[in-house]
Amino acid sequence: MEPKNVSLEMRDYIAEMGAETINWCMQCGLCTNLCPWRLVPGETSEHFNIRHMQRLGQMGMEGFEDEKSLFACSTCGMCQSNCPRGVKIIDNVRAMRSSIVGAGMPPANLRPVLGGAHANGNPWSGPREKRVDWQQGLDVPSFGPDKEYFLFVCCHSCYDPRSTKIARSIVRLLNHAGVSYGVIGAEESCCAESVRKVGDEELFQKLAQSNIDLFKAKGVAKIITTSPHCLWTFQNEYPEMGGEWEVVHYAQLLAQLIEDGRLSFPAGTEQNVAFHDPCYLGRHSGIYDAPRELLEKACGGAVNELERTRERSLCCAGGGGRIWAEIPMGERFAELRIVDACNRGAQVLATSCPYCVNMLTDACKSLDRQEVLDIKDIAELLAAALP
Repeated sequence: MEPKNVSLEMRDYIAEMGAETINWCMQCGLCTNLCPWRLVPGETSEHFNIRHMQRLGQMGMEGFEDEKSLFACSTCGMCQSNCPRGVKIIDNVRAMRSSIVGAGMPPANLRPVLGGAHANGNPWSGPREKRVDWQQGLDVPSFGPDKEYFLFVCCHSCYDPRSTKIARSIVRLLNHAGVSYGVIGAEESCCAESVRKVGDEELFQKLAQSNIDLFKAKGVAKIITTSPHCLWTFQNEYPEMGGEWEVVHYAQLLAQLIEDGRLSFPAGTEQNVAFHDPCYLGRHSGIYDAPRELLEKACGGAVNELERTRERSLCCAGGGGRIWAEIPMGERFAELRIVDACNRGAQVLATSCPYCVNMLTDACKSLDRQEVLDIKDIAELLAAALP
């Protein structure tokens, strides 16, 4: 094995890019042990070791920039939430990625994604004028001074045909409850949470500042998000740039509307429904009860809990830019969720994140379980149960 050189300059550069806690790591290995990559076989699983990558970053040594290591992390937060030293592992991963992407060397699969976000304001390369196409046939108000909430629809739910059903369901629920809300539309840009996680700091700053300026100009005070990723970045990253609002995930708002008597679901499904906790709604944002309260209303009884649930929920592998990665069959975290749900007799596997819906649906198809298990967002189940 060839010796590797320690680069203090690289180490310091990584720290300046945001890896401020990288030297707190004492190399105990708990992060690697908890990592979902340990649960699946394959080349990436064999190659990716978060503890080792942190060590390479600490020393500024070559090797961390290898694509199968650096860009394999789904930023699920399992390691970070259990780290005995409180190391901000995800920030460290982001900083190390920034050192590569900032130098103009993103992985090949991310280049069109980042290029599309630069050109069109979203990573799906959807034209801005088509950002509102998901609204066709619906009564979706425009946001203005007379509206209490601004509804920010995730880019995925604006452009992906499967995911648009989530946004449409949320609109039906808000309209039924008489919520004062509106959308802005084509002027909106991606929240850029995933853009920052893959290491394009410059693009994140551009898109985030564009949104902050737009929201302020429109007089936004309260935001409803359709995605936990948007929720997290609005609450945790935009404030440092001057963007501060009251932000809620749709599940939180709907749970409150039920409590206030503004929503009820007499036509709930009788199917056996299991729930998958999204990482960015659960571990990252601490929201566990609201989606379960909604599901209990939608299916008229207790939720079928999976083996790994709440704080221990297994990542779908869509975070940290992994939604754009090509993963071979048999190496997908989401396949473990499908097997678990089927083993527990679930007929529906529900979640509350468009990324999770995408990853779980693909896994269900790859396992040929789509005839026995339906993947749904909670909003879809609730909308179908409306009187």
